[in-house]
Amino acid sequence: MLTANTQITSTTPLLPREKLIEFITPYLKNKGVYLDMAKAFGSPLYVLETDILARKAAQFRAAFSHRLPETAFFYAMKSNNLPHLSGHLLKHGFGLDVSSGIELSVALELGASSIMFSGPGKTIPELELAARYPDRVVILLDSIGEAKRLASVLEEKQTRMPVGLRLNNNPEGLWRKFGVLPENLLSAFKEIQALDLLDFQGLQFHSSWNLNPDRQTAFIKTLGEILSVMPKQFLDAIQFIDIGGGYWPAQGEWLLSNVPQDYIIDPGVPINLFAKELSSAIKEHILPLTQCRICFEPGRWICNDAMHILIQVVDCKEKNLVITDAGGNAVGWERYETDYCPVLNLTRPSLSEKKCHILGSLCTPHDVWGYAYFGSAIKENDILMIPAQGAYTYSLRQQFIKPIPRVAVKESSNQYFLLPECDR
Repeated sequence: MLTANTQITSTTPLLPREKLIEFITPYLKNKGVYLDMAKAFGSPLYVLETDILARKAAQFRAAFSHRLPETAFFYAMKSNNLPHLSGHLLKHGFGLDVSSGIELSVALELGASSIMFSGPGKTIPELELAARYPDRVVILLDSIGEAKRLASVLEEKQTRMPVGLRLNNNPEGLWRKFGVLPENLLSAFKEIQALDLLDFQGLQFHSSWNLNPDRQTAFIKTLGEILSVMPKQFLDAIQFIDIGGGYWPAQGEWLLSNVPQDYIIDPGVPINLFAKELSSAIKEHILPLTQCRICFEPGRWICNDAMHILIQVVDCKEKNLVITDAGGNAVGWERYETDYCPVLNLTRPSLSEKKCHILGSLCTPHDVWGYAYFGSAIKENDILMIPAQGAYTYSLRQQFIKPIPRVAVKESSNQYFLLPECDR
């Protein structure tokens, strides 16, 4: 993985200009509706495009479902926790992957009938909430201690609960916090089986920031080797194997470099390549041992391209320095000091990128939207767009100095509406 502000050398992969122009052109062509939304609802504004969301969901499902005999798909709510977004995906055949009691409560309120509850350190109140819905929730246990705590909760309720077990596929560094080690799987299974009210049904593993399927296919092979020596009782119990999420959008990761307007690309691959390689590995290493359902938990890949941010220039301090009405609290972290995301001037559109500090209005210097913009010029009241900001921005928003932007929804017919505050 490349790091931000990498020193460019002769071998550093640079983002081709034609790829960048191809990416921004559709947004500039549709600038009219975005400007209308900014006029109608003000700025700053999150814009959710449900037609893009539905298209991404359908593409992901199609890539895997026709290659494998039985599949299930769960949207990872943490990647964008807007309830309206999750609710829309429920209409398109997705379940929900939650990793806290808060997310579980939202999923239940949305009417989700198929929920995977993952994550470490589940509290007793969280387990109690999940235990009330054994027909809708599968708890992915993160440890044997968690299994025993859940058993105590179930003992009081006399309820039997479906559970899976997370396997750790990266025991080094901070990732060791997740799941149980593969070499401890059999002993963990026996301990879970001894807890009568836990109905063991499957396994889960997860790796993040997958620009290609190599790490996932490698662990699928390892998992196959583990399963090949497991007893028949274990294999008969397996109803699902959840291979997690972490699928990076095909455009890859774009980063700033030490040379202005030379952007580094860590390339991604199309979802069909993920599907081809992962399905092949699953058919070779998993399905000959257990004919189970294969589950997927995409988050970033589904939501990233479906949400954008609209902001307005409020102060042109110099030709190459402007202040906008939105602060970095809208995305929750100093993303644009490291990541490159094109800034589009919708008011004065152009395919030419000009150097300019596009800064936010928070009382801190670490409040950057970009170091250049696409446009013929930039002036006060211009509406700027940062496209494809749906993943790990909205979920991290915070009420810091400035208020959190409102959310508008654009539907396929180019009709749009403002979400009520209670739905955000």
